[in-house]
Amino acid sequence: MTHGKQVLDELREPAAALRALIPDVYAGFSQTYKSALGDGSLDAKTKELIALGISVSQQCDGCIASHARGAAMKGATLEEAAEAIGVSILMSGGPATVYGPRAFAAFTEFYERAQQRTQPPQG
Repeated sequence: MTHGKQVLDELREPAAALRALIPDVYAGFSQTYKSALGDGSLDAKTKELIALGISVSQQCDGCIASHARGAAMKGATLEEAAEAIGVSILMSGGPATVYGPRAFAAFTEFYERAQQRTQPPQG
């Protein structure tokens, strides 16, 4: 199993079904998400890297995939993602050594896609 796009794809349908039943909860969460991760004193890339590290600590594959994608889309590098995961390992211990590689694999997947989109066409 990949820990990036595949996880997000697996969650898409059940999340949509749940969202249809509790739209106000999801609307509130969406507003909090946008407010917390938008640019402010910390830029959005840094916030996504923080969220990625917390995702590792919380052992949440869906969160890992979401914030790995977000960090890659905001321009984080492989080295920045690795360091954010390293802080999570420091703070969370052994379980983070399992979820950290998952997070790095997810980030690498989205990073490579982002790099492909920004490369000029060859030919």
